Amino acid sequence: MMMMVMQPEGLGAREGPFASGGGGEYMEQEEDWDRDLLLDPAWEKQQRKTFTAWCNSHLRKAGTQIENIEEDFRNGLKLMLLLEVISGERLPRPDKGKMRFHKIANVNKALDFIASKGVKLVSIGAEEIVDGNLKMTLGMIWTIILRFAIQDISVEETSAKEGLLLWCQRKTAPYRNVNVQNFHTSWKDGLALCALIHRHRPDLIDYAKLRKDDPIGNLNTAFEVAEKYLDIPKMLDAEDIVNTPKPDEKAIMTYVSCFYHAFAGAEQAETAANRICKVLAVNQENEKLMEEYEKLASELLEWIRRTVPWLENRVGEPSLSAMQRKLEDFRDYRRLHKPPRVQEKCQLEINFNTLQTKLRLSHRPAFMPSEGKLVSDIANAWQGLEQVEKGYEDWLLSEIRRLQRLQHLAEKFQQKASLHEAWTQGKEEMLNQRDFESSSLHNVRALLRRHEAFESDLAAHQDRVEHIAALAQELNELDYHEVASVNSRCQAICDQWDNLGTLTQKRRDALESLLTAHDQFKATLPEADRERGAILGIQGEIQKICQTYGLQPWSTNPYITLSPQDINTKWDMVRKLVPSRDQTLQDELSRQQVNERLRRQFAAQANAVGPWIQAKVEEVGRLAAGLAGSLEEQMAGLRQQEQNIINYKSNIDRLESDHQLLQESLVFDNKHTVYSMEHIRVGWEQLLTSIARTINEVENQVLTRDAKGLSQEQLNEFRASFNHFDRKRNGMMEPDDFRACLISMGYDLGEVEFARIMTMVDPNATGVVTFQAFIDFMTRETAETDTAEQVIASFKILAGDKNYITSEELRRELPAEQAEYCIRRMAPYKGSGALAGALDYVAFSNALYGESDL
Repeated sequence: MMMMVMQPEGLGAREGPFASGGGGEYMEQEEDWDRDLLLDPAWEKQQRKTFTAWCNSHLRKAGTQIENIEEDFRNGLKLMLLLEVISGERLPRPDKGKMRFHKIANVNKALDFIASKGVKLVSIGAEEIVDGNLKMTLGMIWTIILRFAIQDISVEETSAKEGLLLWCQRKTAPYRNVNVQNFHTSWKDGLALCALIHRHRPDLIDYAKLRKDDPIGNLNTAFEVAEKYLDIPKMLDAEDIVNTPKPDEKAIMTYVSCFYHAFAGAEQAETAANRICKVLAVNQENEKLMEEYEKLASELLEWIRRTVPWLENRVGEPSLSAMQRKLEDFRDYRRLHKPPRVQEKCQLEINFNTLQTKLRLSHRPAFMPSEGKLVSDIANAWQGLEQVEKGYEDWLLSEIRRLQRLQHLAEKFQQKASLHEAWTQGKEEMLNQRDFESSSLHNVRALLRRHEAFESDLAAHQDRVEHIAALAQELNELDYHEVASVNSRCQAICDQWDNLGTLTQKRRDALESLLTAHDQFKATLPEADRERGAILGIQGEIQKICQTYGLQPWSTNPYITLSPQDINTKWDMVRKLVPSRDQTLQDELSRQQVNERLRRQFAAQANAVGPWIQAKVEEVGRLAAGLAGSLEEQMAGLRQQEQNIINYKSNIDRLESDHQLLQESLVFDNKHTVYSMEHIRVGWEQLLTSIARTINEVENQVLTRDAKGLSQEQLNEFRASFNHFDRKRNGMMEPDDFRACLISMGYDLGEVEFARIMTMVDPNATGVVTFQAFIDFMTRETAETDTAEQVIASFKILAGDKNYITSEELRRELPAEQAEYCIRRMAPYKGSGALAGALDYVAFSNALYGESDL
């Protein structure tokens, strides 16, 4: 049976000229086989060595090799095996006999397989191969090389030889002394081969040290490096190439094609690695955002957890000064500690929205934070914080007012107690005197009249004692911190008062008993008269003595207990207290005037700041609902608004200072404004949050537009549809409004389909559809993103077509960070026939697009 060797289909007998500087025409495939039968001995030697090495580079994958190319293919067995290895297909079962017809049958099976791949064979038959015809065998192997190693090489729509030549020219273009124009003389000095290696593996060859006048050294360097590091066997001899005027073109093409496939495989692996790195980078960035969200959420919740008990603590301080320190601590909390947390809460919401947008755009599932760390959980915790905060402030102010009253009552108690104690000083000693026992009847009657005057004074003091007791009782009811000393002093006053009453009654009784005894005394007057004479005699003697020595008799006023000196002293005291009281009243008037000035000062600022904040909140709300122009224009406008708001912060700070002055002056009411500092703070926080959210929404729209290739007109159309059905104008559609919006856009929705769509646009079941979720739904089919299948295919390339991959392969093909990322997260491969430590890249790839947390 005779078959002629022809070129494979697609390789025209006379292709066009070389591209990119290549001259001549494509080599005619055995156009004149008779000429080839007169093969130059030097070329024959080069082809024998090159083709033998090329065949063995594939046969070794099947655990065998050839020693003599014309002998070892004669029975057709290794020829069939070679074709199976390089094609990856099974050939018909070979004949096992050793007879000549068995061998011819096997070779024909091989030639038939070659023909089935679109190769027309001319002038060659199985008999020549079985008979060991070297030239026919070399021609057949060259046909195989053309079909399976060179034909599929394509660069810029060229094919075969032109494609391979153009690839070589482009890769070696930057190198000095290299000018690839053909597959014979252009390779004689070895620099072109070294340049190819250096271009792809600069670590293997120091090209700067190579010399053009050392072709043998250059060629051997290339051969040795290729065999050692690139798994390309040595197919040529340096001396044969250098000493041949025109090296064999087929041998050079065969050898160079091995470099193309080696490096093309590397480039394919690089492309696969780049795809994997891109996907991993997206996943790593998303995971970083998730970790940052979890961290920020944990810190914020922990801060709330620590702060709430402090604000819930309603244990007051005993003194007004201590409570005022508590109020100052609360001011520091509101002024210094809470504002950064407000920003964190706003940033947390922004990060969450941005992350969800990125996940949707990359076809990843929505992020579900850890239990208790949803945005709604943060919002609920924050609401609880503000509730206890408001309660704490109300309690502080109420407690300070209570302590103010306590302090006033305590001062009043002390003053009245001191006055009463001063009045009672010496009264008990006076009432315990027995002066009446030695007094005359006249003096006893005078003492009685003085006692009656004291009783009247005592009765007048009864109301004062009762007032002191009432003050003590009120201090007890208001839980005054020094109530024990108040009670002790009040009890002493009351006890003393009771004792004074008892002593007063006893003295009256004594005086009255003396007067009764006077009547009895009159009966003894006769006897007394006799004694009177004697007394008068004695009195006369006394008077004489007084006259002799110039003595004055002692006398007292029987009608009053006060002396003129006492009266003068009290009068002087009154005169001193009047101007003091005037000054006190004047100071209080001045204080009230200052407080009124502070009220008006705060009110003037608050009445300007409050409406400004309210107007800005409404303005930002309108912007969020009706943004016009390009996204860049919208962003510029929002950034300007944000800057205006930031610039206005000094007015808030000034108002805080005015408010602090009011609180330090213990002024808690203001009839001149309806805006409290609490209203201003809440409004300001709402404004900051609103502008930040709106900016974030536009940023997410930019991400969506860029990822899905939307035009500004499409975005405007989506916005118009959304706004029409956003009936509450709050940037969200209710489910019924969303359904109406979809129906208006041509969607035919049943209950099941609408429920499915709602799970897409509202995965957290919040009951509303945001504009960003609406855009994501409307564009969900348009984005060109990597898929799990593409990533699996890329890993398969890096794994050498295996269903698993090793740590060594990952570290070799991927950057260190991405390699370790994969190694940490890939599960062990559980399939059969795997090496120890094999990793399951299929499950890993699916997880990238499935569960958000690998």
